[in-house]
Amino acid sequence: MNRRKSSHFTYVSSCVKYCIFFLNFIFWIFGGLLVAIGLFAFYEKWQATELIKVTSLDTVFDVILNVSLVLVLVGALVFNVSFAGCVGALRENTCLLKFYSFCLLVLFLIEMVVAVFGFVSPRAAKGLLQESLTDRIVHSYREDPDLQNFIDFAQRDFYCCGLSSEGYMDWSKNEYFNCSSPSVERCGVPYSCCINATHISSGLVNIMCGYGVQKLSVAEASKKVWTSGCIEIVRSWAERNLYTIAGVALGIALSQLLVIYLAKTLEGQIELQKSRWNS
Repeated sequence: MNRRKSSHFTYVSSCVKYCIFFLNFIFWIFGGLLVAIGLFAFYEKWQATELIKVTSLDTVFDVILNVSLVLVLVGALVFNVSFAGCVGALRENTCLLKFYSFCLLVLFLIEMVVAVFGFVSPRAAKGLLQESLTDRIVHSYREDPDLQNFIDFAQRDFYCCGLSSEGYMDWSKNEYFNCSSPSVERCGVPYSCCINATHISSGLVNIMCGYGVQKLSVAEASKKVWTSGCIEIVRSWAERNLYTIAGVALGIALSQLLVIYLAKTLEGQIELQKSRWNS
C-alpha cells in the first residue's frame, strides 16, 4: 500500500495548476473578444468609408491613434499570452510557463517605468504628450470615425476642448476648423466642446454650437465652450484622485506579481517532478 501511494505522489500542486489555468482562461476569452471587436470596428469603418485608413507605422503614436488597430493588437497579445498560460499550466509545459512568466514580467517592468516617469516628472510627461499627440489627434479628427468618437467622448466627459495648454485654439490646426478653411466649420470647434450642446426641451444635439468660437476671447468663449486642454484637465483629475489611482495601480501590480510567483512555483514543481521521474 505504501509503495502504491508513493507511486502516485506528485510535487505539482493541483490548486496552483488550476488557479493559473482558470485565471488565464478568463483572459483568453477577453483577448478573443477584443480581437473580435477590433475586427468588427475595421469592418464598420470600411462599410462607412469604403476605406480602411491605417496611418503610417513610423512611430508608436501613429499606431496608438488607430483605435481599431490598438484593440486588435492588445487583444492578440492578451489572447496569446493567456493561451500560453492556460496550456502551460494544463499540460505542465515548462517552456510555455517560462514564456508566460517572462511576458508578464516585461509588462510589469514597462508599467513600473511609465508610472515612475509619470510621478517623478509629471511636467516632462505632460510636455511629451502635448508635443507628440496634439497635432496628430487634431489633424486626424475627421479622418478616423473611431478616433473622432473617442475625442468627442473625452471632451464631453472631462469638460475640456483640445489637448494642449492652448485649449480650444488647438482646433485651428485642423483643416476643417482653421479660420482660413472654406468649410462652414471654420474658426469653430467640435460640438463636444460645448457647455450646452444638447437642448433640454428637445434632447437634440446642436452640432453648430461651437461655430466661430475661435474668433472670441477666452472670457467670451468660456461662456459657450470648455476652454482648457484635456491633458491638463486629466492631470488635475489624477491629482485629485491620486490615492485611488495609486491603490488601483498597486492592486494590479501585486496581482501581476502573484501570478508570476504562481507560474514560477508551478514551473519549479514540474521540474522537481521530472527530476523524480528521471531518478
